[in-house]
Amino acid sequence: MTGSLTLTGAARIVERFDDPARDRGGDLVIRGGRVTTAASAPSPDESVDTLDADGGIVTPGLVNAHHHLLQSGFRTLPGTRGVPMREWLPAMAAAYADARINASLVGATAGVGVAESLLSGVTTVADHQLNWPDPARSDDPVGDTVAIARAIADAAAALGARLVFVRGSARDAPDAAAASADAIVRALLPEGAASSPGGTSADGMLQLAVGPAGVHSDSEETFRALGDVARRHGLRRRTQANEQVDTEIALARYGRRPLDLLEEWGWLEPGVTIAHLCDVTDDEIVRLAAAGITATHAPGCDVPMGWGIAPVRRLQEAGITVGLGTSGGGSNDAGHLLADARLAMQVSGMVGTALPARDVLAMATSGGASGLGRADLGILTPGAAGDLCVWDVSGVADAGVADPVAGLLWAHPGRRPRHVVVAGRVVVRDYRLVTADEDALTGALRERVGR
Repeated sequence: MTGSLTLTGAARIVERFDDPARDRGGDLVIRGGRVTTAASAPSPDESVDTLDADGGIVTPGLVNAHHHLLQSGFRTLPGTRGVPMREWLPAMAAAYADARINASLVGATAGVGVAESLLSGVTTVADHQLNWPDPARSDDPVGDTVAIARAIADAAAALGARLVFVRGSARDAPDAAAASADAIVRALLPEGAASSPGGTSADGMLQLAVGPAGVHSDSEETFRALGDVARRHGLRRRTQANEQVDTEIALARYGRRPLDLLEEWGWLEPGVTIAHLCDVTDDEIVRLAAAGITATHAPGCDVPMGWGIAPVRRLQEAGITVGLGTSGGGSNDAGHLLADARLAMQVSGMVGTALPARDVLAMATSGGASGLGRADLGILTPGAAGDLCVWDVSGVADAGVADPVAGLLWAHPGRRPRHVVVAGRVVVRDYRLVTADEDALTGALRERVGR
């Protein structure tokens, strides 16, 4: 039996943040996991559910375009705050080694990270998994990486979130990284990558991508090897570049800037998304736009780490689509994308024209979705994926707000959504997870990491 979900009583339905003219009242109907018109009558064998959105604002589900879910178990560690990246990296690596990276660890960290995401209105999470077990200590190194990828995918599926799993690399041997990425695709997309456009499963709930950490970490051979896997399976590619430290290392090691290397190594092409981009010149912005690159802004990581602030408005004016990401708990101790959207709005005026709230909210929805090649996400127009949030704007924190949509960022940025729906399925109802018990998730992580 198929099902439909009808939202009633909303004060405003925001069909897409980049077009205020599409805001409307009335009901919202999701049928077969897709937004449809309220006038469409249900079929006789269809189950019908109704969700009360009385007085709230209904928006598209948020898209966290850059996360490191593993770091959800390693927040506020000693030696990781207010230190240079050359000190931060070994401090994080030591914590991972002490906890021992395996499927049970990433299952616990992903469970908490994805639950936190849903409870902050994020319906799609792009997880850039960079850290893997030492292959020298394994009888089946590729199998171990497949088990890790499957554990993260299973955690997201159990909670009802969409996951983009990025098989990343941080100093991995090129051949090993490529073999692992190829095996993960074959294991997690059993219907075959050829029948999964963009590396996306038939139901749209899982997408696979590849991505070295950056030129500061990975060699030309690794970039080319993972690029070959992406081309073979039709996957999108993602990497990180032009944080200040990335530029410093590239200049010291190669005598060239990161984007020069990425271009030479075949990674300035359509289908590539680059996170951070804090330290970019006007000429580099022109080159990125001409190459068809999309970008991800991560101010909740870049600002506290001292990496700089991406010039978002200049990127957009050049024609580059920009999404929004939190990065991980090792640099940004929360996975609350709405709070980071507020930070992005607030710091934007320090590097150019200040960004209005709706522009940043568009980055957090359709902007991030564009970088994933998913035009069906981040919007609520007919035919779009049935991913949405209902936000209560009736409390004292929103009192006196003239524009409640802008108020989502300006007022009470740490709010939880009242309801969250993914593909027509209610996963958060009345501020609580429907798909899991929060205490059980936190208990499992506490037991696994010993804190």
